Amino acid sequence: MLLLAPGRTALSQRSPLLFSGNSNPQLAEEIAKRLRVHVGKALVSEFRNEETRVEIGENVRGSEVFVLQSICKSPNGKGVNDAVMELLLMIDALRRASAARITAVIPYYGYAKQDKKTKGREPISAKVIANLLKVTGARRIVTMDLHAAQIQGFFDIPVDNLFAEPVLCNHLKREGLCDDKIVVVSPDAGGVHRAEQFAKRLNSSLAIVFKRRPEPDISEVTDIVGDVTGRVAVIVDDMISTGGTLAKAAEAIKARGATKVYTVASHGIFAGEAVKVLEDSAIEKVLFTNTIPFENGAKHPKFVQLSIAQTFADAINRITTNRSVSELFAGEETPNGVVGAPAEPVAVS
Repeated sequence: MLLLAPGRTALSQRSPLLFSGNSNPQLAEEIAKRLRVHVGKALVSEFRNEETRVEIGENVRGSEVFVLQSICKSPNGKGVNDAVMELLLMIDALRRASAARITAVIPYYGYAKQDKKTKGREPISAKVIANLLKVTGARRIVTMDLHAAQIQGFFDIPVDNLFAEPVLCNHLKREGLCDDKIVVVSPDAGGVHRAEQFAKRLNSSLAIVFKRRPEPDISEVTDIVGDVTGRVAVIVDDMISTGGTLAKAAEAIKARGATKVYTVASHGIFAGEAVKVLEDSAIEKVLFTNTIPFENGAKHPKFVQLSIAQTFADAINRITTNRSVSELFAGEETPNGVVGAPAEPVAVS
């Protein structure tokens, strides 16, 4: 139920409207259930010539509208670029239908790894997506655990970068994986800050894996700084793509004396043969959220997907009622239990 903070007024007295593309409809349904609204009627398909077709089936005039779409492959087999096009055309359709404000809810912001030029004559694709979203009509972005926090600066509109850390850490604590029983491990130097945040919340020590990349999507472990002997190692990353980095890191960590290795990530991309690579690795469990759909989870007991629907629902609630989103992660309050409540594993078929 939406509650207005004292002295605040919502953009509209109507409940927010939530629409979804085809990339993550299950998460949209979960969020809608927690907001006590329904997912808006919208036709998002293809014409026979394979161009994307969008038609909004509800009146949105003067309404606060949220469009949920992860920039990833869809359960129906559509690719990443199809997800981008669906999102852009839905935003344009809503803008032309006189929606008061359109917020793009992007649980996984695809193209985020292309946030800079690493050599000459390369695009900065993350910036291109940001430009497209703004030009099309989005007036706010809600996303989760951007690969690089500075991507927020690519936008000239507000960006709420949510964190999966509370949900993932709460699950680890319920499994008894905290305090001196574990050591949190950063898989590379760039992820040290993220690993430090996990270590602080789990009251554990920290270790760092150093690696080099001889070519894209291939890494080699060169050293490990920190003591992992006799403890469970929890490797923390923002996304799991090919799985090769984590598999090699787990092997090196076990060789240094760790009893078990878990890996935790916000986004489970699992590109190519990643699932098989991780299943054949020394990793005990792979924990990740449902920002990206994971098909046939029941066939892969090593993989545990947790729902972050409540986090997004609370963020949408606060945006609609003009309340602070950052308070959700500041430890000042826990409305609806978003920070402290357990997240159940996502149901799989």
